[in-house]
Amino acid sequence: MSDPIQTPSAALSENELVIEAGRSSSRYWRDLWHYRELLYFLAWRDVKVRYKQAAMGAAWALVQPIVTMTLFTFVFNHLAGMSSGRVPYPLLVMSGLLPWQLFSSALSASSTSLGANANLISKIYFPRLVPPLATLGVALLDFAIVFGLYLVMASWFSVWPTWRIVLLPFFTLVAITAALGGGLWLTSLTVKYRDFRFIVPFLLQFGVFATPIGFRTDVTPNWRFVLAANPMTAVIEGFRWCLLGGDYTIDPAGLAISLALITITLVTGIWYFRKTEKIVADII
Repeated sequence: MSDPIQTPSAALSENELVIEAGRSSSRYWRDLWHYRELLYFLAWRDVKVRYKQAAMGAAWALVQPIVTMTLFTFVFNHLAGMSSGRVPYPLLVMSGLLPWQLFSSALSASSTSLGANANLISKIYFPRLVPPLATLGVALLDFAIVFGLYLVMASWFSVWPTWRIVLLPFFTLVAITAALGGGLWLTSLTVKYRDFRFIVPFLLQFGVFATPIGFRTDVTPNWRFVLAANPMTAVIEGFRWCLLGGDYTIDPAGLAISLALITITLVTGIWYFRKTEKIVADII
């Protein structure tokens, strides 16, 4: 007696891949977890490429913040005469550079992630969100190195954080989220309009001076609301509140505005990225 005719669904084994309309969207986030090893591989690749055959190695991650700290201390403290309160001015600047360098490094790398992985994207399938997420690895490594420099400086000046430091991971996550949301928008737009690769450096150069890295926000009370429109303002205030303590405070309204803007940027960034990734292999 012959076997009964099996339906296609009954004949499929667990190891077979089914391609059907709409299935990719329903399984996208599960696929992202399934391809987590690729994410780790790309992140490790970026780390090795960054420091391979570099004479100074990881010390390059310290050059930029040290030079910037020296320049900002000279301009804002010695020339402009701005006060840093009870902490040394170099420590004020470094506590602002910590989140800014994390944000700028993550934004810059994620904004070019699709173009940098064009050969891989055009050959095989994987969730296109993997490359932008993988770029965050180098940014976090650089952040850890600069944070080590900050601890050395804090020890030198005998300025120790209080219990508030337990909330530092939260503000670090906010900075990463802000960079990822903006990076998803920019890398999607760069695929369609190559001019955007020139816009990102300009935005970061402008952002250095539009963000309170070299000064306290309370020295410019008339501009506090304007500064709050920059999401990184609340992040920097949060870092200083966690690390410097004392009379450094967080503006609740400014923090709420920043979190709202970052959330909107991330959600819409994911939406536009998902919309663009369907055609990215054809136009990249």
